[in-house]
Amino acid sequence: MERTLGLIKPDAVAAGNAGQVIAAIQESGLRIVNMKMLHWSTAQAEGFYAVHRERPFFKDLVAFMTSGPIVAIVMEGEGAIKRWRDLMGPTDSTKAGPETLRGRFGTNIERNAVHGSDAPETAAFEIGYCFAGMELQ
Repeated sequence: MERTLGLIKPDAVAAGNAGQVIAAIQESGLRIVNMKMLHWSTAQAEGFYAVHRERPFFKDLVAFMTSGPIVAIVMEGEGAIKRWRDLMGPTDSTKAGPETLRGRFGTNIERNAVHGSDAPETAAFEIGYCFAGMELQ
């Protein structure tokens, strides 16, 4: 059984699409282990996205991710990382199909509605970053 982290980003939360994203997760057969709404500080967003610190989009990403509340979700299932990434669709929402979350709720490469871990190591870091051990039974 594999776990992954998903985030519903500020654009999707502000547009009122969080419920539809959660419904899509449940319909996909992934099990929601825990979920909570957060509003990150600049330092928290910088820590989460530290791997991108040297990239030109880092400051814009941090500004976006601190612009409003997000929903952090731990999901579990066989092949959860790939299944969640397939459900999300490509990073650039303009290239995502209408059956994907980014195609349905995203606007572009930056405002793409959802985030997902890309590997088991990333999932472990991201889940631990957003949830304390006792929250994940």
